[in-house]
Amino acid sequence: MAEVKVPELAESITEGTISNWLKKPGETVSKGEAILELETDKVNVDIISDYDGVLKETLFAEGDTVNVGDTIAIVDEGASAPVEPAQSDAAPSVPEQSPKTAAPQEKTQEPVTVQSTAKSPAASNIIASPAARKLAREKGIDLSQVPTVDPLGRVNKQDVLNAANAPKTAAVAPAATSKPAASVFVPQDDRVEVVKMSRRRQTIAKNLKNVQNTAAILTTFNEVDLSAVMELRKKRKDEFLKQHDVKLGFMSFFTKAVVAALKQIPYLNAEIHDNEFILKKYYNIGIAVSTDSGLVVPVVRDADRKNFAEIEKEIADLAIKARESKLALADMQDGTFTITNGGTFGSLLSTPILNAPQVGILGMHSIKYRPVAVDNNTRIEIRPMMYIALSYDHRIVDGKEAVTFLVKVKEMLEDPKKLLLES
Repeated sequence: MAEVKVPELAESITEGTISNWLKKPGETVSKGEAILELETDKVNVDIISDYDGVLKETLFAEGDTVNVGDTIAIVDEGASAPVEPAQSDAAPSVPEQSPKTAAPQEKTQEPVTVQSTAKSPAASNIIASPAARKLAREKGIDLSQVPTVDPLGRVNKQDVLNAANAPKTAAVAPAATSKPAASVFVPQDDRVEVVKMSRRRQTIAKNLKNVQNTAAILTTFNEVDLSAVMELRKKRKDEFLKQHDVKLGFMSFFTKAVVAALKQIPYLNAEIHDNEFILKKYYNIGIAVSTDSGLVVPVVRDADRKNFAEIEKEIADLAIKARESKLALADMQDGTFTITNGGTFGSLLSTPILNAPQVGILGMHSIKYRPVAVDNNTRIEIRPMMYIALSYDHRIVDGKEAVTFLVKVKEMLEDPKKLLLES
């Protein structure tokens, strides 16, 4: 018999919820074949079998939470399922639920087998990198006892090394505590519906609250006259579509303008780690996308090296993958700055919240035609105007730099020819 375990998935992901068993006990499985879909904090991941055989037993039901390293199924390696398996009267070890109608997603992730290791309940809830978990196992260190200064409580490899090299003191056993049972809301009115929060929504809520509690968030505003951008799009949109097979939208202009501004104000392209600023000399721009299961932020990598068409194509592809729940973990990692467009839903003005550990996010809004003074305030014209907002972490960026950044974005968009010089 062979065990199927939850593999180490990615940085900061330690558990997931079984959303769909793709195979049932008694069915044949092949090496590399997906047997269940796991909903994690960020994306859904197919867990695959490392063995050929028959799925003998599932140890968890749909809706159960499992941790990295947990054994979730047993495969009878080398066995074959009968052509017409007889119905068994025996009750299954775990209640089965109806499979979802959605077809399983295809993934390119290689199978990873994780050795079973004993760990405390507290350690299983720690947010830690795979490298940190591996080192902790080798050193016999309880991750729940490893101090970290990360604002989101993430434990990295260096934290484990520090804990391993720290002077040893006599351990004092903590007092036994029982975890209080989760309260259950029982509606007293049949017009009230109770809807369980998805794992992704719980994580979004937790992360946003952690950002509010740790970062000194300020927001500065400006407005942009988009006449030049709209005129350029009007003149070039047909030619652009014919040449590149993608529409010329607004996001490529804003992405290019943001990169130009980040080069001028590099501390908005950084993050804070302990008492150090980590300055990043690359420009991976996250584009916030709203989906039915919550907000996700796929990343356009090396945006400074891409032309308008490449940026538009990548954003379009990522948006489709996001809405079809086909984003891979790699699609959302290593972002350095984020752009969010509330104008898609009609927002006129908002204060976007940071996407930790990033220290800056640009908010776009609706385009509204308003009277503005032009030609050195000598006359009034109706122009397409957009309010833009920059939320930033005041711990690393001061007001002067934040305002300068936003003015740079404004200048680039009001004279889009400058963007060609920045490319």
